[in-house]
Formats: sequence, structure tokens, C-alpha cells
Amino acid sequence: MTTVTKVQPGRVIDETVRLLTEHYVFPDTAGQLAELLKRRHAEGAYAVDDAEELARLVTADLRSVNGDQHLSLQYHAGQVPEKQGAAVLESIRGDFDTSLGGVPRVELLDGGVALLELAPMLFPLDWSAEPLAAALALASRAQALIVDLRANRGGDPDAVAFICSYLLDERTHLNSMYWRDGDRTEQSWSQPHVPGARFGGSKPVYVLTSNHTFSAAEELAYDLQQLGRAVVVGERTRGGAHPREGWTVHPHLEASIPIGRAVNPVSGTNWEGTGVQPDIACDASGALDRAHSLARAQLED
Repeated sequence: MTTVTKVQPGRVIDETVRLLTEHYVFPDTAGQLAELLKRRHAEGAYAVDDAEELARLVTADLRSVNGDQHLSLQYHAGQVPEKQGAAVLESIRGDFDTSLGGVPRVELLDGGVALLELAPMLFPLDWSAEPLAAALALASRAQALIVDLRANRGGDPDAVAFICSYLLDERTHLNSMYWRDGDRTEQSWSQPHVPGARFGGSKPVYVLTSNHTFSAAEELAYDLQQLGRAVVVGERTRGGAHPREGWTVHPHLEASIPIGRAVNPVSGTNWEGTGVQPDIACDASGALDRAHSLARAQLED
């Protein structure tokens, strides 16, 4: 073990408690979690000197109160920068470069149905706008579209709005986000103009999900489902609707803390804890074939 991967638990716990108290979207739960971490530390539960092991122990406790999957103490094998949010950006850059910008597959299936796979993430829009626009414009000529989110673990809400803009004809309110900082709410809308051609708001759209689909990928499925714009096919998703921010608390540890919560304008709620419920439930492994059959049948009607 190298020296830098060793950790002094007390310092990490104190800083994590401070960040929870100041930033977690649910202040009452933050107080409960802060007391839990302090008590567990006093009991010796975190008496380890390995950063990865400490991350595992603390994350389990952070999620024990309300099951928030965005709450964690994340371990990074490489040393991470101190700038807020920089650890995640650095860790996902390689995924972006090796996945064609998050669009690893665009294919025309039988019957004029396009398949668009978005994985492993919806990357920050300032990175991904160009590959997303190219793929969506290419798929715009198809008669139906299948968006595959089965292997997507989340990402940027702005990318969600960008993608939805290609699948709608008019500017549409997609989601609202409540932020604890400033006790404010921001609305997310589809864009009135997009680069390239739109798929449009009338042709069939199917979205594939699995029990690995998470966070912003869930928002994409949920927003389109609530608008009646897409049929969701596959498995119930993981259930994480709280946008998070990251703070480096050790050269290899990042405190991931949700700072807001989604509020859908149609349902008045979100998918936190429940996941996105598919319209057509089936095993994720068979979701593509199922959606393709449904799309072809719809086009033949």
C-alpha cells in the first residue's frame, strides 16, 4: 500500500459530516446521518487505514437511513484533484473517449427502425453535444426509434434536455429541479432549435431500460414516459433522482452528496427509490427484440 492511500478516518468523517450538514438536499436527514457517522466513528467502526475500505464502510452507513443511491464516499484508485466536482470528470473522461462520446451504437434495424444506444453515460453536454447531435440527426430519417439506456449509469441533465429536443416538435417543460442552495427551483425545457434534423414528435419512440439504468438516464426515460412520448420497455430502473456534487476529502476519496431533487411537471414527483416503471416489463436481455417487434407492428397498423 502506498502512503497516499492510507487515511486518517477522523479527518474524513469530520469533513464528510460538515459537507452533509451544509449541502444535503434533505436537512433533517443530513442531521440524522451526521449523528450516525459521528457515533459509528466513536464506536470504532471506521478504525481502518485503507481509503478503499473506509469508503465501503461509510457508504453503507450513508445509505442506511433513506437508501439514497447518490450518497456515497467514493474511492478513486488514481489521486484526484481538490477542485469541487473534478474527481468525477477526471474519472469519466476515459469512458467518453472510448465510447464515441457516449453513442457507441447507431444502427438501422429491419422495418425502418433506428437503434440508438447511449452508454455508458450521458456525458457533460459541452463534451457530448457534437456526437449526440450527429447520432440523433442520422436517426431522424427512421420511421421509429429505439433508445437503448440499459447500460447507462447517468450523467448530465442538460444532455437529457438536449436529446428530448430532437424527439419533440415544440418547446416543452421536461422537469424541474429543487436546489437546497438558495432554496430555489429551476425548470428544464427542451430547446427550440437543435443542430441538424429532428426526429420529431409524432413517430414512435421506445426506450430500453434495465435495473442498472440510473440517474440522468432514468430522467430521460421518465420525462419521455410522463409526456406520453415514449414507451419504456425492459426492467425497473435503479431509482436515483437526486443530482449530486462531489467534494474531495482525501487524495483518493470523494464525498458524493445530493444537492437537489427532481420534480416532474406531469407527475409532481420523481423516480427516487421506486425507479422508472416500464410500460412493457420484460428481462433487459430481451427488451430490444420486444421493442423492435412492437415498433414494427405499430408501423404496419
